[in-house]
Amino acid sequence: MDFISTLALGLGSAWVSGINLYAAVAALGLLGRFANLPLPGDLAVLTNGWVIGAASGLYLVEFVADKVPLVDSAWDFIHTFIRVPAGAVLAAGAFGEFDRSLQVIAFLVGGTLALGSHGTKATARAAINTSPEPFSNIGASLLEDGVAISSIFLAAFYPVVMLIVLFIFTVLAIIFLPRIFSFFRRQIARIRAGKKSWSETARSTSRR
Repeated sequence: MDFISTLALGLGSAWVSGINLYAAVAALGLLGRFANLPLPGDLAVLTNGWVIGAASGLYLVEFVADKVPLVDSAWDFIHTFIRVPAGAVLAAGAFGEFDRSLQVIAFLVGGTLALGSHGTKATARAAINTSPEPFSNIGASLLEDGVAISSIFLAAFYPVVMLIVLFIFTVLAIIFLPRIFSFFRRQIARIRAGKKSWSETARSTSRR
């Protein structure tokens, strides 16, 4: 696989992981196993049947969870710590046959793209989840699934188009950066509040 194809597949899968990690892994694995798509570098491990099965199962769980507003918000919060590092690993893995320094760069860029797409998704869904009717949430979830899967196909078969998409997203992400940072500040505040509450509960219990 040439450099452009590797770049599109590595960075594209990292970006998609911020939207739906399990769809990205399952789609790559299925394409590699059944469509004879040569996955670059260390991504060939995704064609393993157990990996495909696990990713597909988790995708089905997310498919359901993503349609319920409160569950979706909690799911996105938890996956802040899963999607971003996974995206970095996917990007670095695609360059497994290249120089180590290039793998490190891919790791950093992939993690940044995953952070940007996850932050954008989570921020948008947090706003949509405040709506009392379920249809906007379900529609947004289905749109995200479609974007995730179609982007993997673009990265696999139309790498130049995928790179253009990533460029456009990067520009838009920079524009909306303040909102993304605001989202992550709220997540950190929630973690701190949770720790404080747990600590106070533990002290109260020990006094009894």
